Amino acid sequence: MPTFPVQDVQHYINGQFIDGKSGKTFANLNPFNNQVINNVAEGFKEDIDQAVAAAKEAFDNGPWRTMKVEERLAYLSRIADLIEENAEEISFLETLDTGLPISQTKKQAARGAENFRFYAEMVKSRLIGESYQVDDTFINYTIHKPIGVAGLITPWNAPFMLETWKIAPALATGNTCVLKPAEWSPLTANKLARIIEQSGLPKGVLNIVHGFGETAGASLVAHPDVQLISFTGETTTGAEIIKNGADTMKRFSMELGGKSPAIIFEDADLERALDSVVWGIYSFNGERCTANSRLFVHESIINPFVQQLKQRVHTIKIGNPLDPGTEIGPLIHRNHFDNVSRYLKIAKDEGASVVSATIPEEFNQGNFIAPTLLLNCTNEMTVAQEEIFGPVMAVIPFKTEEEVLRMANDVKYGLAAYVWTNDMKRGHRFAQAVDSGMVWVNSQNVRDLRIPFGGSKYSGVGREGGHYSFEFYTETQVIHVAIGEHHIPKFGVEEQNAVSSAEN
Repeated sequence: MPTFPVQDVQHYINGQFIDGKSGKTFANLNPFNNQVINNVAEGFKEDIDQAVAAAKEAFDNGPWRTMKVEERLAYLSRIADLIEENAEEISFLETLDTGLPISQTKKQAARGAENFRFYAEMVKSRLIGESYQVDDTFINYTIHKPIGVAGLITPWNAPFMLETWKIAPALATGNTCVLKPAEWSPLTANKLARIIEQSGLPKGVLNIVHGFGETAGASLVAHPDVQLISFTGETTTGAEIIKNGADTMKRFSMELGGKSPAIIFEDADLERALDSVVWGIYSFNGERCTANSRLFVHESIINPFVQQLKQRVHTIKIGNPLDPGTEIGPLIHRNHFDNVSRYLKIAKDEGASVVSATIPEEFNQGNFIAPTLLLNCTNEMTVAQEEIFGPVMAVIPFKTEEEVLRMANDVKYGLAAYVWTNDMKRGHRFAQAVDSGMVWVNSQNVRDLRIPFGGSKYSGVGREGGHYSFEFYTETQVIHVAIGEHHIPKFGVEEQNAVSSAEN
């Protein structure tokens, strides 16, 4: 695996790489050994103000909003080409920064390019209005207009893919952007800024300010010239963002936490179900919002199924995330490691049996949590109700369809669900009854970019993906055109005539 040099990270504002106004920086740590990788400019309100001013100027007076669509979309295609040209470096930086195995971050780089290409095509085919004719008197029609400055706040799990997932539709629809990346994963956001610069994108159209949520993020949310906030992250933070942006009447798209169930009925294809649930919780180091962190298995098959789960847990390859053979690497930060470790203690205190592999001693400087099963669980336990966001899966038996549906829905989250059964009537019936924004039947988490992504309950507000993103990133304007002589009421005509007569 080739390596690439890593430089200190600056903000990218109005087409320039600059230090923060305060001059402060913070250290970015390697999750594999907790050594400092580089230093990152720390943004505050004054840096956000500068970035928003650049984005607003680019929107109000720059060429981006009024540019011909084909010309604007050519920039997106150019960015996609550059991402592909730099895919190896992007994958390396993402793995170095996050601890995600290199075999998985390669796919994230490819997905980033796909996001830009997809939305370039989607604007041409699906950003369309409607028209309604009213007899021979009116034509009413709709158009989609860019809103203005989009505030984008992205998480540290799969950061590059999620940054492009938000930037691409925002730019494709004519908005300008200010991105606040997660402070724990700044490297690929900085690489994206370099790609943006190389693409020749007009200055101010995309700006990136690094820093912490409590300062830079909060300032972006509160800024009166930011019309919308797209946020992916933890539910409590999402709720705080909505509160802080309410005074300026922002629109929000919130992709938040999950505690997603996987339900395995007795007639399921057990080998495929096993592959799916193991991948669904232990890939991405368990740091994924759609992870099947609650596993419900029918009581008639739970013993042999758990035995196979145990075998998988003990044979998943733990190691250096830059090793192509590694299947699970370290968690992104020591703080997150401590939090996941806290949940493992809670599991023991609540009576669950904790089954996990052993971390090789050579990796004891990193933030490693071994793939873990929590057995003898009930759905009421803390570890079955709260999002752990690590490679930890709670296993719960069930007897009937009615019982498992109740347990699947008895949680505050509603992002994803997975159903395994060869009875397709039951598969459809159960999928439609689960309280979640997305359900996969006899499948792992596969994505079609044309469909909406998002959750219900505490898992989010709104939908992004496909043409659904256009509802968020554009304003729908209705235009009424009279094409005939329709009746218009005359107010005050008689009174005016009476006054005129009196004067005469």
